[in-house]
This record gives sequence, structure tokens and C-alpha cells, in this order.
Amino acid sequence: MKIGLVLLLSLLLVGCDKPVAAGAGEGPVAFHPADECHVCGMVISEFPGPKGEVVEQGAAKKFCSTAEMLGWWLQPENHHAQSKLYVHDMGRSHWDTPDDAHLIDARTAYYVLGTGLKGAMGVVLASFAEQAVAQKVAADTGGRVLRFEEIDLALLQQPSGMAHSGH
Repeated sequence: MKIGLVLLLSLLLVGCDKPVAAGAGEGPVAFHPADECHVCGMVISEFPGPKGEVVEQGAAKKFCSTAEMLGWWLQPENHHAQSKLYVHDMGRSHWDTPDDAHLIDARTAYYVLGTGLKGAMGVVLASFAEQAVAQKVAADTGGRVLRFEEIDLALLQQPSGMAHSGH
């Protein structure tokens, strides 16, 4: 009985120092109020707009914005073939409180740059599952639609006010 209890406690303590475990199938993981951004360490829930996460090797790295996640991902040392990238579909979420039920594959999402919407620090990239919704948001806000492969570090490092240029 004592050995079983010691083993159980040992397993619980070992689990305390692990990254957030991903769900079965390496799918998206829900965000929690105390989650901190993998890049900046800020509390993710304190920012409006879509969030991002990278799920790999049974763990999730969470980010306070799509731009933070993509900036991290674009660093060559962070590219892993087995990684899955997810962002919120803002066509089905409220801007201030994105719904984790609507996390989508970041590689197939449509991004709108230059919306003027508030988000985490730096460039704000609104993410959408549907092209038509992204195009409407871009038309309504003066932004422009980008695909995953069009986003690079230079775009992510521009000042927020410059996000409207280059239509």
C-alpha cells in the first residue's frame, strides 16, 4: 500500500514540470486563464484577438497572438515536420474572447493584416478559416488578406502603424 502511494505521488510530482500535454491525435489544446505566452511570458488571456499554439511531441506551446506564434515558427531552429500549428477562426469568435472550439490549422488559414483592431504587442494578424470572411474584413477595415506562406519575419517586425501599407 505504501509503495503504491509513493509511486502515485512520484508520478504526480514528475508531471508538475512538464509542458501542457496535448490531446489525443496532437489536436489543438484549450487556452486557460493562467497560460503565459511562450515568447514574451505575458498572460495570454489579457489580450484580445486570435491566439496561436504549436503542438508537437505531446506538448503545446501557446502564444498571445498569431504574430507571436508565426514569428517563433519562422525561426529555423523551431521548424519541426511533426508540428501542428493552430490559430483561432475569428469568423466564428468574438474578438475580445476567442473561442477555443474554433481553433483551425494555421497553415490553411487566411490572415488579414492592417485591420486596426487591438491585439497583443506588435503586428495584429486576424485569422480566418474562410477566404470570403477574410476578404470582407479586409475590405471593411482597409486591410489585406495574406496566406501562411506570404508571412515572413520582415512583415511581422514592421511597426503596427505600417500594417496598412503595401496594398
